[in-house]
Amino acid sequence: MSTRNDYVESLKQNLDKWNADLAKWEAKAKVARTDMQIEYEMQLEALRKHREDAMVKLQEVQASSGEAWQDMKAGADAAWASMREAFEKATTHFQK
Repeated sequence: MSTRNDYVESLKQNLDKWNADLAKWEAKAKVARTDMQIEYEMQLEALRKHREDAMVKLQEVQASSGEAWQDMKAGADAAWASMREAFEKATTHFQK
């Protein structure tokens, strides 16, 4: 089992990658045709929501004390799994 610091670092690395992907897709949305911009913006807004949820869970884990982080890990894992799924779906969509 990893330590809380290892776990938090792993979450931060994923978040950094997702932020980079999100920035790339936001730039792509800005130059897209008007009809595509609407669709892209809807996808991006959903991703931003997932990202915010994941960031809240990360902050909760970071703020937890002692062994309490283990109890919070399940909730954080679920939020991050949802985020990962949304980003995988978006990756497929934005690569079209």
